[in-house]
Amino acid sequence: MSTSSEIVPGSTPRKPFGERLDRFVRAFTTKEGIIGDYDYGFLFRPNLPFMRKSRRPAPFFGLNDRMPLVLALLLGFQHALAMLAGVITPPILLSGSGGANFSVATQQYLVSSSLIVCGILSLIQITRFHIKGTRRRYFIGTGLISVVGTSFTVIPVAQGVLAQFYKNGTCATAADGTKLPCPEGYGAILGTACVCALLEIGFSFFPPRFLRKIFPPLVTGPTVMLIGVPLIETGFQNWAGGTGLCRNRPGSGLFSLCPTVDAPHSLPWGSAEYLGLGFSVFITIIICERFGSPIMKSTSVVLGLLVGCIIAAATGYFDRSGIDAAPVASFMWVETFPLSVYGPAVLPMLAMYIILACEAVGDISATCEVSRLHVEGELFDSRIQGGILSDGLAGIIAGLCTITPMSVFAQNNGVINLTRCANRKAGIACCFFLIIMGIFAKFAAALVAIPSAVLGGMTTFLFTSVTVSGVKILTTMPFTRRNRFILTASLCLGYGATLVPNYFDYVFTYNGNNHSLSGLLNAVEIFMSTGFAVTAIVAMILNLTLPEELEDNEAVDPEEGTVSSSDSAAAGEKQA
Repeated sequence: MSTSSEIVPGSTPRKPFGERLDRFVRAFTTKEGIIGDYDYGFLFRPNLPFMRKSRRPAPFFGLNDRMPLVLALLLGFQHALAMLAGVITPPILLSGSGGANFSVATQQYLVSSSLIVCGILSLIQITRFHIKGTRRRYFIGTGLISVVGTSFTVIPVAQGVLAQFYKNGTCATAADGTKLPCPEGYGAILGTACVCALLEIGFSFFPPRFLRKIFPPLVTGPTVMLIGVPLIETGFQNWAGGTGLCRNRPGSGLFSLCPTVDAPHSLPWGSAEYLGLGFSVFITIIICERFGSPIMKSTSVVLGLLVGCIIAAATGYFDRSGIDAAPVASFMWVETFPLSVYGPAVLPMLAMYIILACEAVGDISATCEVSRLHVEGELFDSRIQGGILSDGLAGIIAGLCTITPMSVFAQNNGVINLTRCANRKAGIACCFFLIIMGIFAKFAAALVAIPSAVLGGMTTFLFTSVTVSGVKILTTMPFTRRNRFILTASLCLGYGATLVPNYFDYVFTYNGNNHSLSGLLNAVEIFMSTGFAVTAIVAMILNLTLPEELEDNEAVDPEEGTVSSSDSAAAGEKQA
């Protein structure tokens, strides 16, 4: 029977206050507590062909093991760098020319706030709180290095909502076709996300096995794949110069060059120079993966972005005006947006939170595995429950902090695996660095000033990893005839809606004054143009309705390379 002094069910009881205070003082006043005897060279040792590799593996730091202060700060900074690109990408895309078209100052604020909120919500996940007064032991958070970042899943939904707002006139457009800033549209996304987050909070109180049954890999795999596909399109457009009106290559006017004719070193969309800038990021990521040290491999995307920025600055593509004009410090609520609930966006948002809950189960399971913890039992189930609940609460808290929904990030599991450190002290240090990065507004201003081509080279790689994650989920299931049929049917409609998002724009012709009916039709239109939502619903319905089939086991002839059923293979053996 677990006691109230335990951090989690089945864990070691907390030490007396005096003993904990003594350990805290020793951590800051002794060489063992500050530096320890860790081989710091392991983190920076490159993987070059002619270098001798150490045969002695680095020590593994468990969840609550003692850990030197310097190492905790170093690995925490590594975690922060590993998730930096993923944290800043959604606010930059949704506030830029492909989203709400905010001013540079507002974009800088959203990037700063995103970093701060990520740090705070990650701290909640890592610290883990017991909900007092509950009969069962319910928690908020996982108690692991489960860092939280701005979710990519919201980007296709938000872009669809903003596109409809500009189409129906809720968001203003200038006479020359330039889309003006739309705080009302962004506020509607935040408000709707806050309300729909209640669904994921409800899911947190269901057993994990129930979620796996309703949303198996057959449903979540193709859905995650479809989340990445439209994002890759956005990343590739930025790689070629930008996502604004300049991508249409008008012959004259403000957008005849990218990003505008007034920008330093502006060029037509698709110019070789832009493609080269993006490629410098891409090739740097590959070099880091092949020859880099553990710390370089886990931060390869950020290093690629840094190299691209250096080249862009040296060749005159950087605009420093936004950095010079930015304040020194920033915080949440420096700018606010009018919150509202946009009914037509509810269905896609609900589908988004279903996917986030399923992703959380997989990500937390992976974190337990690389942290060398049990992946079954009461303790594991409590981590899943706490993680999903914290994820749902993050959707509400982030919206109230002017940021789009957040979810558990999976890429930091790679950092744990590479550095052999699952210690929560490193996670807490990561939160500290994220908050500091967000408070210093000049840092956010430098990120917003990154040229679109450099940003596109990074985001294209990052978004493709989302699609690959969907493929990885699919590999965990057998490709039976039934499963292949469900995949084909769901991906058929999902890919179609993703590649031709306006195919459903002309189905409804209602122009009356019934606002309820208009809202319903708009909801159906947004839902049908959101590829991953269509795929999720179709796959889920077919998985629940199509019966399982008893299929022949298939055997592969290694010499002929042909596939035959087990019955025919047995008959062939008898004839032989």
